[in-house]
Amino acid sequence: MERRGVDTSGAGPGPDTAGEALTARATVDEQGTVTGWSAGAEHLLGYTPTQILGLPAASLLAEELPADVLPHFADLPRWHGTLVLRHRDGRRLEVKVLAHHRTSYGGVRDWFLVSALTGTRPRHGDDALTLHGLLDSPCCSTSVHDTDLRFRASNRGSREALGLSEEDLRGLRMSEAVDDPAIGEVERLMRLALDTGEPQHMENHAQAPGETREHAWSVDLYRLQDEHGRVLGVATTGHDMTEQYWARKRLQLIAEAGRRIGSTLDVTRTAQELADIAVPDLADFISVDLLASLDDGTSPVFTAAGEYGPTSRLPAAGRALALRRVAHRSVHPGTPEAVVAPGEVDEYPDGSPPVESLRSGRAVLFQVTEPAIADWVAQDPRRAATIRDFGFHSAMTVPLSARGTTLGVAVFARHRHPDPFEQDDLVLAEELAARAAVSIDNALRYTRERGTAVTLQRSLLPQSLPEQAGAEVASRYLPAGARAGVGGDWFDVIPLSGARVALVVGDVVGHGIHASATMGRLRTAVRTLADIDLPPDELLTHLDDLVARLATEAEAAERSAEGSDRGRGRGTGGGTTGVTTGLTTGIVGATCLYVVYDPVSRRCTLARAGHPPPVVVGPDGTAELLDLPAGPPLGLGGLPFESLETELPEGALLALYTDGLIGSRSAEDDGARLDIDDGITRLCQALAAPAGISLDALCDRVLGSVLPERPTDDVALLLARPRALDPGRVATWDVTADPSAVAEARKNALGRLEAWGLNESAFVTELVVSELVTNAIRHAEPPVRLRLIHDESLICEVSDASSTAPHMRRARSYDEGGRGLLLVAQLTQRWGTRPTSTGKTIWTEQTLG
Repeated sequence: MERRGVDTSGAGPGPDTAGEALTARATVDEQGTVTGWSAGAEHLLGYTPTQILGLPAASLLAEELPADVLPHFADLPRWHGTLVLRHRDGRRLEVKVLAHHRTSYGGVRDWFLVSALTGTRPRHGDDALTLHGLLDSPCCSTSVHDTDLRFRASNRGSREALGLSEEDLRGLRMSEAVDDPAIGEVERLMRLALDTGEPQHMENHAQAPGETREHAWSVDLYRLQDEHGRVLGVATTGHDMTEQYWARKRLQLIAEAGRRIGSTLDVTRTAQELADIAVPDLADFISVDLLASLDDGTSPVFTAAGEYGPTSRLPAAGRALALRRVAHRSVHPGTPEAVVAPGEVDEYPDGSPPVESLRSGRAVLFQVTEPAIADWVAQDPRRAATIRDFGFHSAMTVPLSARGTTLGVAVFARHRHPDPFEQDDLVLAEELAARAAVSIDNALRYTRERGTAVTLQRSLLPQSLPEQAGAEVASRYLPAGARAGVGGDWFDVIPLSGARVALVVGDVVGHGIHASATMGRLRTAVRTLADIDLPPDELLTHLDDLVARLATEAEAAERSAEGSDRGRGRGTGGGTTGVTTGLTTGIVGATCLYVVYDPVSRRCTLARAGHPPPVVVGPDGTAELLDLPAGPPLGLGGLPFESLETELPEGALLALYTDGLIGSRSAEDDGARLDIDDGITRLCQALAAPAGISLDALCDRVLGSVLPERPTDDVALLLARPRALDPGRVATWDVTADPSAVAEARKNALGRLEAWGLNESAFVTELVVSELVTNAIRHAEPPVRLRLIHDESLICEVSDASSTAPHMRRARSYDEGGRGLLLVAQLTQRWGTRPTSTGKTIWTEQTLG
C-alpha cells in the first residue's frame, strides 16, 4: 500500500498555523489503515509517522469496542465520541475524538480524525472571553431586560443601533428608548416570551435614530432563568437583514416582472406594465418614452452603434431627439410629476441624460444636482419647477434595447424615498428594462405584421356586397384579438345566372399573413368555380383538390427553407428570443359552406366541408340549425361531399358564420374555449329578433349577444333574407324539336316583352332566342325549353337534354354558319352555360335601360 508522506506540523489540508501542534490529527483510509499523522498525534500517543503510517488504526485501541455498539461508519458523514487508546509506552488514554468522513479532490474517501490536546476543562479567563465576545459583537444586537421589560445591559451592536450608551439605556423600556410604532409589537412579544417561556420571532422594519434609511431586522426574543428555574428576565437578539431583505425584494421584483410584463402584444400596455412593476418598490416615478420615429413603422430604428436604421440616422450633435411618452406612473395619484402626457411627443436636447443613454446604449445613475442635469432642466422651466416642488434627488436613465435595436428610454426617479439609487438599483432597472424591451419589440413587430395582414385580408374580402334581387344580404367581419393574429375567415356573395345567388363562408386554419393569402386564393377559386355553375357538392370537391395541392406546396417550401437554414448553419434550436410571425407555411386546411339560392323556385341547395351548419329563421321567428351533411374539411382528399336541397319560405332568414362566432373565447379568460352548444343556443336566440328589424341591425345584435368583449378568433357573419321572384316576371315555353318551332319561340318571346314593357329590347332578344333555340334543335337533344326572366336584367335561357356545351368558333369568309354565338356574345352583357340534372342550360343577360 502506498504511504502518504506528512510533515511534522499536521496531517490535514491547509498551511501550517501557530498552535497546530495542540491538536492531534490523523487520517485513516476506508480499509482502516493510517495514512496521515501529525506532530500533535505523535505528542498524544508517542508514535512517530515512520512508526505508525501504514499500520491498522485498530492497533491503537487499548480495548476492542463491542460490535453491537459500533455504528455503520460507511454511511456516516461524521462521528464523535470517546476512545480508549494505548500510548506507545503502554499507558491507557481516554481521548475525545471527532472524525470527519470526507472525499478528496481525486474522489478518494477517507476519515480525518482530530483531538484537542488542551483537554475539555474550562480555563481561567474563559468567562471573560465569553462575556466580551457577546458584548462586543458588531453584527448582532443583543440586550437583556428585567421582568418589567426594562434595559439592564446591552452589547455594542445594540448600543450602536439605538445610538445610546448602556448608562443611557439602563432602566428604560424599549418603547421609551425608540419612538417607532414597530416597537409596540416587540414589547408584546417580549411579554409573551416572559410569560410562556416559548421563544418568539419577528421581522420588522425600523429606522434607527440619526439615520434616514429603514433597516430590516430579524428579532428573536427568549426568557432568561437561572439553574434553579427562577425567571430573571427576557433577552432580545436582532440581526440586521437589510441587505438580504433588499436582495430578496429585488429577486421578487424580477420574478414579478417575468410574470406580468409582456402579457399582451400591445406596446402601450407592455410599457405600462413596466411602470406598474417599478413603482413604488423601486422608484417613486417612472416614464417610458419610445423614439418618435417608430411611428412611421420603420424598423430597426436606432442601433447600439449610434445609427438609425436603413432610412435615417441620429440627429447631428446639438439637435434635439423626439421621444413619445408611452407610459408613466407615480406614487401620487394622477402622476402630477409628469410634464409630458401619454401620447405626446417631447424633444430632448443633445446632452440630456435620456439622449446620452440612447447614444451610448448604457444605463446612467445620477443625482439631480449634477451639472448635466442642472444644464438640461435650466432650459425647461416647467421641468425645473417639478423637480424643485416634488424634491427629486436621484434618477436613472435606462435605454430600452432588444435584438441590437434601441427602442426608447425609461427614466426612474425618487423624491419620496429618502435613499438615492445605488448600483444594485441600476442593475435591477436594467433587468426590468431588458425584459420590457423584448416584449415591446415583439409588440412592434407584431403590430407591423398584423397591419400588413389586415391590409392584405381587407383587400381580399368583398369591399361591398353586390346588389341582386335574389336576396337581401348584410355581413360583418371581426379580425381576431391581439394574441391570435389575423386569420383566414372569409365570406362572399356571388351573383349567378338565372337570377340565382351563391352565398359562401369559409375558414382557413391558422393565423397571420399565410392564412390571409391562402384565404384569398380559395376565395378566387370559389368565384371561378361558381362562374361555371358547378353544383355545391362538385364545387367543394374541386376546392378540396386545390387545398390538398396547396398543402403539398407548403410542405415542399418548408423542407426547402429548413434545408437552406442548415446550409447557412442556422439550426432550429437557437436561443434567440422572438415573436411568432405567421409567415411560416405550416398546415394548410380549411372549411367552407356553399349555398345556391334560386328566387324563381325558392329552392336552396347547400353543401359544407367541415363547416358549422347554417341557421334558418322561419317567418314565425323560430331559429334552428339546418340538418345538413357535415362533409370532411377541405384538404383531406378522396372523401365525398353531399348536397341538400330545401325550399325556403317567404320571409325566412339564412345565417352563415364561422366557428369564431360560436366557439370564440375571451382574451381575459383562462383560454378555455366556450361550449359550442352554448354558442349555438345564444346565436339562435339572437337571430330570433322582432319582425321588421334590418339585417344590419340584426348583425350588430348577434355580435353583441354572442361574442365576448375581446374575441381571440376571427368572426365572419353573413345574413341573407331570400326573396321570391314574382311569377309574373318569369315566362317558360316548351319548344318542339322542329325548325319551324323557332318562329313560334320568337313570337312568344316578343309578346312577353311587350307585356313587360321592354319593347326596346325586342330586337336583341329576337336574335338571341332565334340563335339559341335553333342551335338546341339542330345540335342538342329534346326536350328543349325557353325561359325569360325579368329581373334587374333580362335573362334568356334555353335548356336541352344534351350535356355538350356550345363553343364560339372563328368562321371563314365563305362559311354560311358559325357566327351565331359570336353575335350573341357581342349583343348581350354576359352569356354562358351551366349543367343541369338532365342536360344543360345556355343563358344570356341583357342590360335594361
